[in-house]
Amino acid sequence: MTSYDDSNSIIKRLFSYARPYKGFLIGALISAMISVVLSLLIPIYIGKAVDYIIGPGEVDFDGVINKIIYLAIFIGGSATFQWFMSYCTNKITFLTIKDLRSRVFDKLSFIPLNDIDRTPHGNIINTMVNDIDIISDGLLQGFTQLFSGLMTILGTIVFMLSINMGIGIVVVLLTPLSLFVASFIARRTYKKFTEQTQIKGEMGGLIEEMLGNQKVIKAFSYEDRSFERFEEVNARLHEVGVMAQFYSSLTNPSTRFVNGVVYAAVGILGAFSAIAGKLTVGQLTSFLSYANQYTKPFNEISGVITELQSALASAKRVFTLIDLEPEPSDEGLLSSVETDGRVKLTDVAFSYTKEKTLIEGFNLDVKPGRRIAIVGPTGSGKTTIINLLMRFYDVDKGRIEVSGVDIQKMQRKTLRSMYGMVLQETWLFEGTVKDNIAYGKEDATEDEIIKAAKASYAHSFIRRLPNGYDTIITQDGGNLSQGQKQLLCIARVMLIKPPMLILDEATSNIDTRTEIHIQKAFAKLMKGRTSFIVAHRLSTIKESDLILVMNQGNVIEQGSHEELLDEKGFYYELYNSQFSTTQA
Repeated sequence: MTSYDDSNSIIKRLFSYARPYKGFLIGALISAMISVVLSLLIPIYIGKAVDYIIGPGEVDFDGVINKIIYLAIFIGGSATFQWFMSYCTNKITFLTIKDLRSRVFDKLSFIPLNDIDRTPHGNIINTMVNDIDIISDGLLQGFTQLFSGLMTILGTIVFMLSINMGIGIVVVLLTPLSLFVASFIARRTYKKFTEQTQIKGEMGGLIEEMLGNQKVIKAFSYEDRSFERFEEVNARLHEVGVMAQFYSSLTNPSTRFVNGVVYAAVGILGAFSAIAGKLTVGQLTSFLSYANQYTKPFNEISGVITELQSALASAKRVFTLIDLEPEPSDEGLLSSVETDGRVKLTDVAFSYTKEKTLIEGFNLDVKPGRRIAIVGPTGSGKTTIINLLMRFYDVDKGRIEVSGVDIQKMQRKTLRSMYGMVLQETWLFEGTVKDNIAYGKEDATEDEIIKAAKASYAHSFIRRLPNGYDTIITQDGGNLSQGQKQLLCIARVMLIKPPMLILDEATSNIDTRTEIHIQKAFAKLMKGRTSFIVAHRLSTIKESDLILVMNQGNVIEQGSHEELLDEKGFYYELYNSQFSTTQA
């Protein structure tokens, strides 16, 4: 459970992001000081104006008009500096939030895939967007109330003590009661808002999951059960939200009650002092105005306690994301490596979780230009090998070498530039067809892009699009078929012509006729290039130089297609299960 003391460190950390913009902070402080001083002069001149109005026929109009002129100047000046203070606090708030959002987005680029895979993506999106917006609202309110509120409280104390020491001391003595009430409620509010933001993140993950899998939900008639899941999370969010609002709503009326007591005490003591001749009626009027001004900041601060507590809870989630352990730095590692295509894995061990070992003692020596196929049942470790080759995950033990260099001694960018990847899962972003093909080579010419599209057999369908290569693809290629999206991903690889290739079910969504053409294009591209091919359809890997048959993280058989069939082992059974006819 988070203690209230933790919120102090969160506040300090939030303010550390505002440090580069201390110029606006100084401007806000000076503006707040001038605005408050001018506003505090107003009750004095109101009191003096009241003293000029002695009774019927005994009004000093010249004196009253003189004080009214001063009042107009003070009110106008106070409003002007109040505006400038708001401008400064807005600037420092939004610049701070801009830096914070950039920091979070930058951190996402360096968080290990293991952490990304374990966290619902909707939760991350909720933290990135909603939580930072909540912090922005809380900071804006906090800055404004902090500056003007503290100045007003200190200023009114000084002015009240200067008018009447006794009544001023009574006000000061009653102040801790208001602070105690607000603090007492705030301690209990923080916990509820922390729970609320956590459940909001859970809901964001659930909604993202449901929206991204609508076809599956409808295909399996899962609508009612998905609604039940949502209702369960929504009910918890409602319950916690009601309690959070209940606790926070107690603050304002409680502090208002205490402030009412302060105002009443000032009025009663001031009336007795006026009767005793220790105060003029004008001074009493000024004192009551100061008492009202003095208590107002407490009411305002308590009024935004909900935003502040919610902002702290959201900030905790944001900092939790920022504080995730990043990938080991690439600083000092090799930025360029001459590759001949040789890949060697020595005694490699890896597991996604400590409880379950997946790969152990894995050895493989791939000569340059060889075509390596990896086959096996689901969960055997095929895609895991690809993840290790690309350093999406680091090995637990052993080493992987490319051209004799340990991949952990080279920068990830350098390693990954050696490979061209086409996966079963397509990677497209919102932009033109041309931009998507040129994703790995931004300086590619239009002729190069068209040539790559023709090589991947995507050119014909691209020409039929409304604007050809300038057609805008919606998010994740929603206006294209799955096969068309995969052809564009293949075109990317055809464009960059990398030294090595990784094909993970690269033609799984393409019709048979087009697949034959693509296989021929791949055969031409793979010539002289080391290639790793993950396939479930064994007909696509017959021409491979070496086939690795994996099961439960280990290579149990290896050899050419013909050799493995002759052995009549696991591969033989796997191959025949796809092509033999089952007799009734």
